[in-house]
Amino acid sequence: METRIFGRTGMQTSLLGFGCGAVGGLMVRGGPADQERTIAEALDAGINYFDTAPLYGNGESERNLGRIFKALEPKNAIVGTKVRLRSSDLANVAAAVAASLDASLERLGMDRVDILHLHNTITSTGGGETIAAQQVLDDVVPALEAQRRSGKIGFLGVTAIGDTAALHQVIDSGAFDSAQVVYNMLNPSAAGPATMKQGQDYGALLQHTRAAGTGVVAIRVLAGGALSGSADRHPIAGLPPAPIGSAASYALDVEQARQLLPLVEEGYAESLAEAAVRFAIVHAGVGTILVGMATPDQFRQALAAVRKGPLSQAALDRLAELRSRRAG
Repeated sequence: METRIFGRTGMQTSLLGFGCGAVGGLMVRGGPADQERTIAEALDAGINYFDTAPLYGNGESERNLGRIFKALEPKNAIVGTKVRLRSSDLANVAAAVAASLDASLERLGMDRVDILHLHNTITSTGGGETIAAQQVLDDVVPALEAQRRSGKIGFLGVTAIGDTAALHQVIDSGAFDSAQVVYNMLNPSAAGPATMKQGQDYGALLQHTRAAGTGVVAIRVLAGGALSGSADRHPIAGLPPAPIGSAASYALDVEQARQLLPLVEEGYAESLAEAAVRFAIVHAGVGTILVGMATPDQFRQALAAVRKGPLSQAALDRLAELRSRRAG
């Protein structure tokens, strides 16, 4: 498994990470044997980054990952989890971060995690369950730094969802070692100018992460499953998720994904999902990618796609042509 240097952290992350989220569902609703078998295969393949969160199955993802790691005792695994603050937490961010992290560590059966990501939507003004960029810098960063000093986390992370200007402000501050960035064939705007019919323009966010020395975890690589090109979902997968940064609905994401099927029909990839995975690893600024999975076979398909390497330049040129036609 190819590894890449993860920003300024000094860590080297496997190009394919192991997503333990609820959208795919394996680590939340899957059978224990399938969960353990798949993680064992991942470790054998050289995968070393595992991404979880308290909200994934109301703690089930963390509990299951902790149970399996206790059994397998991996030596070099990198674990990232998250903290999502409620509006009522914003009056005492430090206490809320500490309580969430302690609960995560208990479920994981660990003394520390490598990365703790803030998992709120970040906006310019805040309000509701969103957090203003300035409050992230003034209150959340010091709270995360306190946990780093305590030895409970290695690095500070942020999930880069929210207003583009606010995300740039937070990343440009240099406060975060890791950023989870939305990047896929439906919305590649984090990499630079892109023809956009629908969705958010992330304003070349990956240039900002590179300048700040921030490691990047690419998320929504399959657009929540839409980039399979099918609306069908596995029985243990989560309900179709709300799009992040792409179309206004999951159904529209699937519709737009199908317009990219010539990549498969013309032989650039064996499936649309394979093309999506291989697209996400083209950008050198991406340290690791996450792909939701419901079954061991879906993990193996993602692994096989990464092993084929990035899409060819010819495939990228054809994709740009299809995207331009779609936008028109």
